[in-house]
Amino acid sequence: MGDGAQEPPGSTKAARRQPRKATAKHLENVALWYLQRFAASADSLRRVLMRRVERSARAHGTEAQEGAGMVEEIIARFRRSGLLDDRTFATGRARSLHRRGVSARGIRARLAAKGVGAEDIAAALGTLADEADDPELSAALAYARRRRIGPYRAGGDRAAMRERDLAALGRQGFTYETARRVVEAASIEELEAEAGG
Repeated sequence: MGDGAQEPPGSTKAARRQPRKATAKHLENVALWYLQRFAASADSLRRVLMRRVERSARAHGTEAQEGAGMVEEIIARFRRSGLLDDRTFATGRARSLHRRGVSARGIRARLAAKGVGAEDIAAALGTLADEADDPELSAALAYARRRRIGPYRAGGDRAAMRERDLAALGRQGFTYETARRVVEAASIEELEAEAGG
């Protein structure tokens, strides 16, 4: 049936495309399934569930406002039970991004995009500060190591690549001072000891 012919209405492929009706039970099952597979903030879970509600409204004529109410009830219940905790999500995500070499500015922006509140973001960044002497330097080193720039550059003339390496760190949200410390480091070991993370 790859020649453009439509699937018969009773076929399994056509049935798969038909979204399920958004009932409270179905939305709860979707939420549980999603949280088993992905770490999520309340806002990102809300977006996933609202897409289901909107598809159901288009396909079955269900009330989108009623579905939105069910979504809010599920989120409130999951928050009360501890299944959904923005602070825990923010802390875990901040640690993961920090290990990958994302600056505090980048972490803040990514968490805000996931709908995490400013207070939870500040707490997550505070956790990073507790875990490393200089979390920004630690993240900049992780980024430089991953991208093989600055002191991690294999061979070649580091001085010739200085401006390019500074720019790469700057684009990631690191300050000029932090970028300069990494790029001009004489000893990786000393800098890593300074970062303490």
